[in-house]
Order: sequence, then C-alpha cells, then structure tokens
Amino acid sequence: MTEKLKTTLRDNTAIRWTALLLLSFAMFCSYIFMDILSPIKDLMQSTRGWDSTAFGTYAGSETFLNVFIFFLIFAGIILDKMGVRFTAILSGVVMLIGACINWYAVTDAFQSSSISIWFTNNLNYIPIFDELGVSPFYEGMPASAKFASVGFMIFGCGVEMAGITVSRGIVKWFKGREMAMAMGSEMALARLGVATCMIFSPLIAKTDIFGGANVSHAVAFGVILLMIALIMFIVYFFMDKKLDAQTGEAEEVEEAFQLRDIGKILSSSGFWLVALLCVLYYSAIFPFQKYAVNMLQCNLTFVEAEGFWAGNTVTIIQYIIMLVVAATAFISNFSKGTKKAILLVMSVAALVTFCYMGYMRQSAETIFAVFPLLAVGITPILGKYVDTKGKAASMLMIGSILLIVCHLTFAFILPLFQGSPIGGVIVAYVTILILGASFSLVPASLWPSVPKLVDHKVLGSAYALIFWIQNIGLWLFPLLIGKILDASNPDIAQALKDKTMTPEVAATSYNYTNPLIMLACLGVAALILGFVLKIVDKKKGLGLELPNIKED
Repeated sequence: MTEKLKTTLRDNTAIRWTALLLLSFAMFCSYIFMDILSPIKDLMQSTRGWDSTAFGTYAGSETFLNVFIFFLIFAGIILDKMGVRFTAILSGVVMLIGACINWYAVTDAFQSSSISIWFTNNLNYIPIFDELGVSPFYEGMPASAKFASVGFMIFGCGVEMAGITVSRGIVKWFKGREMAMAMGSEMALARLGVATCMIFSPLIAKTDIFGGANVSHAVAFGVILLMIALIMFIVYFFMDKKLDAQTGEAEEVEEAFQLRDIGKILSSSGFWLVALLCVLYYSAIFPFQKYAVNMLQCNLTFVEAEGFWAGNTVTIIQYIIMLVVAATAFISNFSKGTKKAILLVMSVAALVTFCYMGYMRQSAETIFAVFPLLAVGITPILGKYVDTKGKAASMLMIGSILLIVCHLTFAFILPLFQGSPIGGVIVAYVTILILGASFSLVPASLWPSVPKLVDHKVLGSAYALIFWIQNIGLWLFPLLIGKILDASNPDIAQALKDKTMTPEVAATSYNYTNPLIMLACLGVAALILGFVLKIVDKKKGLGLELPNIKED
C-alpha cells in the first residue's frame, strides 16, 4: 500500500515519455514555422517583391525583441515566477499570435488592404534605432515584409520562451532518470522539423491542391501546426498539474536572473570565450539555413522533373524514408551487436535512397532536407563521448574547421559543377551532411561546458546571457547576408529595373560567394577562439578537456 502511494506519473515510463513527446512535438512544430519561408525565398521575391535585403531583414526580426527589448530575460523571469505549465501555454499562445500575423502579411488579401498602405507609408524611420543602425525596417521595404517581420518578432519571443520552458519541463520529469537521452531525443525531433519544412513548404506553396499556388498556403500550414503545438502544451498542462498533485510539491524553479549575478559571470574569461564561440558558430548555421535552398538553386543545374517524380505522392514517400533514416540512426546509439549493425545498414540504405529521390525530384529544397539527418544519428554518440572521454574544447575546434571547409566548398567548389547535374548534387549532399555533423559537435560539447566555467548558483543567469548574446548574432547575420547578397549582385537589381530579367529568373541567379566567405570567416574566428579556450583551459584548469562523468 505504501509503495502504491509513492508511485507517481513520472515513475511510469510510458507516461513520462508521453510528457516528453508532447513537449518535443511542440518544439518540432515551432522549428517548422521558424524556417517556413526559407525554402521558398525565390517565390517571395517573384510574387511578393522581397529582395534579399527584405528577406534578410525579415529573417533577422525573429530575435529582434529578444535582443533589443530584452524579452529573453523577461521570459526567464516569467518562467521562474509562474512555472512550467503557465509559461508553456503562454509561449504557445504568443507563437500562434505572431504566426497568424505573419500569415496574413503574405496573403493576397493583405496586398490590397488599408493595413498594407499604412505599412508602406509608415515605419520607414524609427528614432534611435535608425541612428544606431539597428532598425527592423527601412524605407522601401515591402509592406508585406514589414508586417510579416512584426509577426515574426512576436513568434520569436514565444519560441525562445518555449525553448527554455521545454528544457525545464524535461528536467522536472526526467531528473534522476534518463535525462540525457530525453534531451537528445527532444533535440533530434526538433531538428527533424527543419527537414519537414524543406520538404513540405515548397510543395504546399507551389501546387494547386489548396486552390492555386500561393506562398501564404505554406505559412498557413505552419499556423495549423502551431495550433496543434498549443494543444500539446494544454494536454501537458493537465499531466504536469496531476504530477504536482501526486507529489504534493510546488514546481521546481531555479534562481531568477538578477543583475548582481552579471559581475560574477562576466569576470570569467572562460565564459566569454564560450559565449563568443556560441554566437560565432550559431550565426554561421541558423542564418545560413534561411538562404541555403536559394543558394543551391543559384549554384545547381536543375531540369523539371517528370512523371512520378513531379507528383505529390513522392513527397510523402520521401518523408517516410527520412523518418526511417532518423529513427534507425538514433536508435542504433542505444543498441549493441547484431541489432546495432542491422539498424546502421538500414539507416545508410534509407539515406542513400532519400538522396537519390532528392536528385530525381530536381529540387533544391529536397536536397537541403538531408541537413539534419546525420546530426540526429551522431549527436548521442558525441554527447556520450564528452561525458565519458571529455575533449570538449577540441571538439569545438573540430566543429569550427568543418564549418570553414563546408562554407568555402559552397563558395568556390560547388559553382564549378554548375552544368554538371550529378556532380553538383553529389558535392552538395556531401557538404550538407558534413555541415550537419559539425552542427552536432557544438551542442554536444559547448552546453555541457558552461557549468565548469561559472558558479552553480549563477548557472541560470549564465545561460540567459549566452542565449542573449547568441540572439544578437541570429538577428544581425541574416540581415548582413541579405545586404551583402544584393550589394554583390547589382546587375540583377538593374536588370529587374530595366525589365530585361524576370523576377523568377532573378530569384535564382545570385552569386553567393561573398556571403559564404563571410560565414567562413565566422568559422575562422571560432577556430581561433577555440585555440585560445584550450590554452586558457590548460592554464587555469577549467576542466573542459576532462570527462563530465567522473569515475570513482
């Protein structure tokens, strides 16, 4: 009888993992919406008049309020004060509101509305922000891009709030159990959202199944998914409330972010090195995702697919195969012997099939969809290695080297294969897979290193500062890529003005060399900081190269 009284929902494996699935699926949906316009950048230019500067300004707006209005800090305070349940639903509502605004901004109805006229005539000058050169709008920016940016800002507040809330929720349900595996699973499912977006967003935007080709249909798809995410948070609310009723405990909270903590954190040279590494590395990955599909469209030679490969059925089949790749690769990390070998063979075979189908479909978005698949498979391996063997600083350096190689390959080698359909696709696939692998090195080695650099009492504040610094890069570099892209291709703007080039042709005619060199330079800076971090670690004994799990 006593044993029964002690049993709670989190002691039940199925229910515990159901709670994780609810949280993970909500983040999966948010990742899809985050990049919903990325694979259709060309359509945004040809149908809505968004040049690269407008698209980059929109892409960077996601983190604008988090950076300049400090909403990220407020989100942490809300979570500390109100708990996981309230903050989860609040984040879902905020994401949905922002997404609805974003959707309306790209609809046909908005283009002829009075709101469109207002946005055309206003927000062309923002006092102080314009003087500082950080305004989220500019004169001449399409009204739809301005209004969509407003929605994306609001969505960005919600998605950041959701991110820290989901992490707290996982800790609550899995503390003392398989927490590392749970966090790895959540990250893997969230990253699959990127591939899902790349596959389905163009399909929905470009086909007639929903009443005619229209970019707003893709965004509407994302809005529906965020409605489902909100439902997931609501179901989680009741599960979590019942858990607290069983345990008789209040929700677990960490110390709130306090200004006096800043001095303790900023006095650590190790913290600064890790924070700068974070912003440099993530700034070379996430902003790139916004432009990656268009970069491939501009550098690869595609012919229109025919027959089965041009239909919608193949999209569903390819997506199922993608899930097989991800599932078998991920599960193999927790298998041994013959079972592990069989799973790996299945994963590789499915990956090859996935890549072949991407080639046959002759679309850049299905090629870039391979990006997160290798990361899903190797993230648990890398995390386990850091836990048992250490070498976190060294892995950060390896990740930076891979980052440099990939961006330089996109800049200088991939364009050489333009006109060679098979050769160009092979180079693209290999480079994208390696970039995905490098993306796994940083989360596996960087985030576990932070507790070694600051006092545990200010750990929450340290993470808040790192996220804030990271958001600066995620705001700035999408904007810079867009500006550099337009500045590097003045002939396209002139041809459009002279009407010697159609918007459709212009959208896939950019030279991406200069933006890619900039991203490679971020990798070089990260590599240099990695060297410095390793020296500081050796000199001060920070323990970054030591394993997280200490043997007795």
